[in-house]
Amino acid sequence: MSAPIIWILLPFVSGALILLLLGEKYAAYIGGGIAAFLAMIALFVPIDTALLIGSVSIKIAPAIQVFGRSFELVTADGPLLAVLYGLAALWLFGTEASGTAHRFVSLGLMIVALLTASIAVEPFLYAALLLEIAAMLVVPLLVPLYQKPGKGVVRFIIYQTFAMPFILFSGWMLAGVEASPGNLSTTIQSGVMLSMGFAFLFGVFPLYNWIPQLMEEASPYAAGFLLWALPTFTVIFSLGFLDRYTWLRNTSQIANAIFYSGVIMTATSGIFGALQRHLGRILGYAAIAETGLLLTAIALKTPDMVSIVFLTLIPRGLELSVWALALSIIKRRAYPLRFSDIQGMARKYPIAVGAIFFAHLSIAGFPLLAGFPSRLALWQELSLQSLSASLWVFIGLLGLLISALRTLAAFVMAKEDTKWEMNESPIQTVMLGIGMAGLLVLGMFPQSLQPIISNLPALFQHLNQ
Repeated sequence: MSAPIIWILLPFVSGALILLLLGEKYAAYIGGGIAAFLAMIALFVPIDTALLIGSVSIKIAPAIQVFGRSFELVTADGPLLAVLYGLAALWLFGTEASGTAHRFVSLGLMIVALLTASIAVEPFLYAALLLEIAAMLVVPLLVPLYQKPGKGVVRFIIYQTFAMPFILFSGWMLAGVEASPGNLSTTIQSGVMLSMGFAFLFGVFPLYNWIPQLMEEASPYAAGFLLWALPTFTVIFSLGFLDRYTWLRNTSQIANAIFYSGVIMTATSGIFGALQRHLGRILGYAAIAETGLLLTAIALKTPDMVSIVFLTLIPRGLELSVWALALSIIKRRAYPLRFSDIQGMARKYPIAVGAIFFAHLSIAGFPLLAGFPSRLALWQELSLQSLSASLWVFIGLLGLLISALRTLAAFVMAKEDTKWEMNESPIQTVMLGIGMAGLLVLGMFPQSLQPIISNLPALFQHLNQ
């Protein structure tokens, strides 16, 4: 048995079978169980290492050939696969509580499998094609059957499609740069093409205008899954680019472009988020701000850069899943999700409102919550490189904090005689409770992530030098 079959083919086929054979009742549990099982295998069974169980020897081969292309997952990929499939399991288990189980579970497994293939494929430029296929599979999640897609969905697929040729052309040009590194014009052209491709993938300012629109049009849980999955794998893909082509990271113009793009994304999205009066748009701007923090971390000139990136990336999946699930619960009662429609919801859905507030504060970097350790580590390094950039990042996070307080104020606005109720179902209460407990645990005990994070830099050996 090879690693690509276990972590790529198995979840993809499982997703297809769930779509064809299972009803909505059991889809969430089976899909989430499969993802959790794959995460446990990745955590405890090393790749390309023989294990002796009794008289039986088991070894997971690292690679497989498909149509002349190699898909390879090495030993160092084990912790990464455990993180990715563990977070995917969290999203899939939550579909039962959000009421989006059937298509979400099947397509979600297939999307995660394709995105995993994007970090395993060789030549690695084929990852751009796999990212595009995964983006297309996201569309059925966002748009209900027999409904015309909105502007946000259309812009999303257009921008993702624009990214692919830029990355493919830049990869072709990078081969020429390796052959003749002294050719300055080719180096500049390949750097510009690559920057444009990743600008579309990440939604760099001002290309993130589709995200707030999408959050108004689509299901909060489906859109939240998109905002977790694609940026997460794009970050890993971009780290692979920088690790493979060291001159990219050592080129000051490219490093500065990544750095200031991240700072501008964080600052502008925080400011815009503070001015919003729609809960979905606020979640969209918060996700943009966190992507900006990831770009800023990628551009840090420190050996701990990879660790800071993953310290930001891992809690992000928990924050977005808790926030999106709580929003999907409230949206059933206040469909437009505007401040005028959610007034008094704190007395009707106290658990969901508390979950939104916790997740919002965590992304804003509030102490004792999951997002705080990564913000603290980022600020420590950022302050040594640029005080002005630190100030703008602080302004962006302050904007997120202001939007959290405005959201809470809208939730608690109610008449004095309004009764307190709990309209969340038991499964919704359990899922939100687990999510909020996870945010607190990761905030108060960030060292709990150390066994995983300490092994992840081995994936990008040149970036730690």
